[in-house]
Amino acid sequence: MAKNDMMQDDFTREETWRVFRIMAEFVEGFETLSKVGPAVSIFGSARIQRDDKFYKLTEKTAYLLAKAGYAVITGGGPGAMEAANKGAREADGNSIGLNIQMPQEQRANQYVKTLLDFHYFFCRKVMFVKYAKAFVIVPGGYGTMDELFESMNLIQTERIGRFPVVLLGKDYWKGLIEWMKASVLENGCISKEDLDIFQLVDTPEEALKIIKDFYKKKKK
Repeated sequence: MAKNDMMQDDFTREETWRVFRIMAEFVEGFETLSKVGPAVSIFGSARIQRDDKFYKLTEKTAYLLAKAGYAVITGGGPGAMEAANKGAREADGNSIGLNIQMPQEQRANQYVKTLLDFHYFFCRKVMFVKYAKAFVIVPGGYGTMDELFESMNLIQTERIGRFPVVLLGKDYWKGLIEWMKASVLENGCISKEDLDIFQLVDTPEEALKIIKDFYKKKKK
């Protein structure tokens, strides 16, 4: 067999086995998270320090959500993720971490009660959305923006049902929202109604109220 043929055969075999790894991540995620009940996914920067005001706000938000009966799902890492898991744990709630394997190893924070490890980002992203009754987005970078815009896109295109998307920290998000209105909306790339997909708040109490009110109205 020619060298190129052997290389192609190895590649094909590797790709085939990769399917089973992907399936295993989905199966484990579905089996574990289908039992947790109503949950809220919280996203934010891994770089937020423990003395940062947004760490405290995230921790309190998760605490209130857990006290209200919601499991809290995070990426399982440090920063805002740790704050959310800590708040849920202190409220004796279900503190869930969906950790991702990366070249720079991300260890799960100490406050995670239920841990799932993922190799594939897309498997992990499905779990964040599938089992969440709401998203709370605290200040963060590219990864946080990715989750924010993906959730809005899925709601906009009706691939998932509408649920609360709450942005915590009005000053932090102000510039992004102004750009969306002045550039994205102004150029006709979104409609005015698309800006109603998310809501801005400054306090954990406001975030909880939005989520509670949404589901009260839905029951009527």
